[in-house]
Amino acid sequence: MSNAKHDLILRGGRVIDPSQGIDKIADVRFTNGVVAAIGDKLAGGPGTEVRDVRGKVVTPGLIDLHTHVYWGGTSIGVDASALAHTSATAVFVDAGTAGPGNFPGFRKHVIEPSAPVRILPFLNISYPGIFAFSNTVMVGECANLHLLDLRECVRVVRENADLIVGIKVRVGRGAGGSSGIAPMDMALEVAEETGLPVMAHLDHPPPSRLEVMSRMRKGDILTHCFRPFPNAPSDPAGGVRPEISAARERGVIFDIGHGGGSFGFRTGRAMLAAGFKPDVISSDVHVLSIKGPAFDLLHTLGKFLALGMTLPEVVACATVNAARAIRRTGLGTLKPGAGGDASIFEVVDAPTEYRDVLGELIVGERRLVARGLVLDGRWWSDGVANSGTRN
Repeated sequence: MSNAKHDLILRGGRVIDPSQGIDKIADVRFTNGVVAAIGDKLAGGPGTEVRDVRGKVVTPGLIDLHTHVYWGGTSIGVDASALAHTSATAVFVDAGTAGPGNFPGFRKHVIEPSAPVRILPFLNISYPGIFAFSNTVMVGECANLHLLDLRECVRVVRENADLIVGIKVRVGRGAGGSSGIAPMDMALEVAEETGLPVMAHLDHPPPSRLEVMSRMRKGDILTHCFRPFPNAPSDPAGGVRPEISAARERGVIFDIGHGGGSFGFRTGRAMLAAGFKPDVISSDVHVLSIKGPAFDLLHTLGKFLALGMTLPEVVACATVNAARAIRRTGLGTLKPGAGGDASIFEVVDAPTEYRDVLGELIVGERRLVARGLVLDGRWWSDGVANSGTRN
């Protein structure tokens, strides 16, 4: 998509940009593909496209830090471009769907054709990635250590350094079988060699939460961080387990990664009551969770509104905090000169049912509904740039 001489103004929305401490009614202007200005009653020229977004919220382009979008190449993947429109999500961080063996196909057939929707992947430590994931077939890619080739991982990272943002490892009885902590140690070795963070999935033991947390470094990401028992981060009395607190103190990043089995309201209430808020809120949307209970990023953010977090807090968790986690600080912000991505959604005041992965139901007072998306400085819908009014 060409951005030459294109000018767009979003008029009169509630602009929330935690990267700049902004929460006010304002206009946002995009010129030639980047953010040009935030201000009151910005004036346009004869060719300026103007979108009236009064009554809507305008944020930096939302970043979903944990998704699976290798659509058509793996059984777990969903279509990022279709989901971008319905969830007002600009950036999909793929959480290790592809490994070294099938990453070239992911890049050629999904990532590159998806533009201007951005896909930034973690590389799975396992050579075939997540290769068997469905209602009827479920095989953990780290259950067989013969599938983990560290030199191949390093090679693929170096050949795709413009895209790959980290190393993904799934450990636990489900993803790793009897492999225990070994895949985690192997992922850390690749991460150290390439200078990238690790995103660690932990399901049922073994390994234990303590074994995983004690290994994680500053900048590494624990996804599924509010998972239910077992391996939950809260203790039975409701406090935060000491290894979790120690990991946060040394700079480990805590990401929700909701998915189909990895977020519980009981854990969430306990952690928030203890003052432990997530750094990042992500959906872990995939072929199973897209049908519920995760659905998409906006629905997942709505659950945290229902749990008592504020709208600016949840926006921060899906913009500036997510950008820092993948070390792409040019994303997740509306600072002048930043990439021209913005999400537009409405906060609808209406009773809304939310369920966790165990089936617990809570009713929130609000839900978030997608109303538009700006990518590369242009209003984007269903894969095409649309024209607005002119002034």
